[in-house]
Amino acid sequence: MEFTEVLNQSQVSEFILLGFSNSQDTQFLLFALFLVIYVATIVGNLFIVITVTCTPNLHTPMYFLLANLSFVDMTLASFATPKMIANLVKNHKTISFAGCFTQIFLLHLLGVVEMILLVSMAYDRYVAICKPLHYTVIMNKKVCVFLVLISWFLGFLHSGLQIPFAVNLPFCGPNVMDSIFCDLPLLSRLACVDTYSVRIVIVANSGVISLSCFFVLLVSYSRIFTTIRRHSSAGHSKARSTLAAHITVVILFFGPCIIIYIWPSGNHSVDKFLSVFYTVITPILNPLIYSLRNKEMKIAMRKLWRAFVKPRSDT
Repeated sequence: MEFTEVLNQSQVSEFILLGFSNSQDTQFLLFALFLVIYVATIVGNLFIVITVTCTPNLHTPMYFLLANLSFVDMTLASFATPKMIANLVKNHKTISFAGCFTQIFLLHLLGVVEMILLVSMAYDRYVAICKPLHYTVIMNKKVCVFLVLISWFLGFLHSGLQIPFAVNLPFCGPNVMDSIFCDLPLLSRLACVDTYSVRIVIVANSGVISLSCFFVLLVSYSRIFTTIRRHSSAGHSKARSTLAAHITVVILFFGPCIIIYIWPSGNHSVDKFLSVFYTVITPILNPLIYSLRNKEMKIAMRKLWRAFVKPRSDT
């Protein structure tokens, strides 16, 4: 069935997103806060992509995966955040039927791509620390490209399996979602038919993917920490600190996803708070954790900045 035919069969042509608060002062404060975070996210991640691309000595598997992660973070931060920011200063907080399903598609596509990239980066660190003599053989260019391509393939596959279950549901009212963006668990509750089977599919698909990726990451980082603990050098001490920061990002991203899709709290305020973490907070944490704590990346960023600023100052 064509999307336009589904739209014609539903009496609902738009959905209302309640957002965070009815207080104008609170909404203005959140507007300023999220706008600053969003701009910083885009600038920070874009600078990482440009730095890795333009710096030859950063053309390694770790930085290749990091640049791809930064690109996904920019897109993940942009699929709903601009609309959410705009709604904070609007009285009528609506989103079109097509716009709602576009958000759902992008959320699940980019969410899975991010998960697989995080797993790939953990695998890269595992090989580098636990099997250093075989690193260049295992993590060659073809493997890195394959890991990126498979992340996008699985993302499209996941979204392609999710959307048909929701797009064919009839929506005849109500059309109000107590959320900051459209997502399947809340949208399915607005359908005019019983959606128990749809909710089971959501848990079986989104929940299992989140939980399995999180489990793989925990196993990988546990192996890495075990290897590092056998050494007491300053370099390995720094590696422990860096990996602890990486695990923090992983928990902040996967924790909300697992709770929302496997153990829903039933509290909309809690769900909105959790949603902010993996759509707004995590994309800005990645440039801070994965790059600004990295000496090699900071040096490359300074050189690139000087190369950009100096010619402009000389003119």
